[in-house]
Amino acid sequence: MLQAGAVQLLCLTASSGVPLFCRGASKQLPFSVIGSLNGVHMFAGGQGVQLFNCDTDRGGRVLWKVFHDSVMLIAVTGQRSDACGNLQLRRLLDNVWNCMVLVLGLEELTNVRNVERLKRELRSCYQLIDTFLDVGKDWMGDLTHCVECLLPAQPAVLQDTLNAFAQAAESDFGCLLVHGKMVVATDKWWRLAPQEVVLLAALVRTLGGSACCDCPIFLPQGSPTVPHRLLRFQLLPGVNVCMLCGPTPTLQSVEGELVVRFWRPLVDMLHGCQALHQRCFPGSVGLHRDVLALLLINRESSRAVSSVHPAPSAPGAPSPIRRWELLRLLFTFATTRYFSQTEAPQKGEQLPPPEEFAPGFSDQPQQCYLVTDECKFFALQTPQHQLYILTAVSVPTFALRPLATRTLSTLTDSTGF
Repeated sequence: MLQAGAVQLLCLTASSGVPLFCRGASKQLPFSVIGSLNGVHMFAGGQGVQLFNCDTDRGGRVLWKVFHDSVMLIAVTGQRSDACGNLQLRRLLDNVWNCMVLVLGLEELTNVRNVERLKRELRSCYQLIDTFLDVGKDWMGDLTHCVECLLPAQPAVLQDTLNAFAQAAESDFGCLLVHGKMVVATDKWWRLAPQEVVLLAALVRTLGGSACCDCPIFLPQGSPTVPHRLLRFQLLPGVNVCMLCGPTPTLQSVEGELVVRFWRPLVDMLHGCQALHQRCFPGSVGLHRDVLALLLINRESSRAVSSVHPAPSAPGAPSPIRRWELLRLLFTFATTRYFSQTEAPQKGEQLPPPEEFAPGFSDQPQQCYLVTDECKFFALQTPQHQLYILTAVSVPTFALRPLATRTLSTLTDSTGF
């Protein structure tokens, strides 16, 4: 039996149900259970029924999804809660499939000629897939499908340097990442699908501490069958500059000629960005100390800023790990109950209905709040932004709205986000 909150991921061939891999929980499900999960899905299909998800009598949840009639992914969780609800599990399955396409390419996954060979090749995806299964994540992009950003104090200087660096390397695609969070990027990098940018940032997190590397990758939406090269150069621990390119230039020429020339003069500024990676916005932006965590989404650009260290916290506040858990849970709560869905369901799938309102109330909810024993939560949306904040329990409930409104105004006015 799975532990509470644990998620186990199963990957099988869609036609024959041959297991390809199992990741997630420390104790793998028995083969008989895996066979049963595949069998009930196949039986439903044979009866003309599409099976998407179900809840078990022990409080667990199972989701199935088939990709390109080739690979079936199954997510199994041992606890029924909003934190491991259908929204999170659906996006987990999409993320895992995109990880597989990013590393192996669509052709390798849809035209399976040798199952044993595919099993071996899929091992190269494990480390990336595990980052999306990690319950202790300190980022939200896997759930929001928005690009996680860090807002530096002097973005113009970094942007100009990156543009010049990419041009000298004859690439239109470049970005600067600090612990997987986007600082600046070229125009064409921003034109990639947000899910692809999230995947690439997650991939960079897994590449270790080597000074540089050259990885072949596929873009799940933009180029799923033709590979590109991802060049990654570590400027400081946790600070990386990346490029997408074709056969040229060589890794050695960029590292030896361009990295030092363009980035050494900015080493102090890069150290400043490195120091901001937990707060994610400049120290000059002052927020109320009762704001324990926040998630700010720019709905127009699909970019986001998230932090569990927005201001010095009062004693007795939840731990940083717990704040990430609460922020993810409460984002799921708001987006599934009140705010409009950002993704279309599978054909025939029934999404959970939004909360019912009084007859005649036809407006889309713009704000919501929740009070728990650990904290209070408030979310609001405007045509351009969504803001989610966790506050201390001591904050009066009537003060949540003005606090959230003031936080949104402070962040957007100070940073232009």
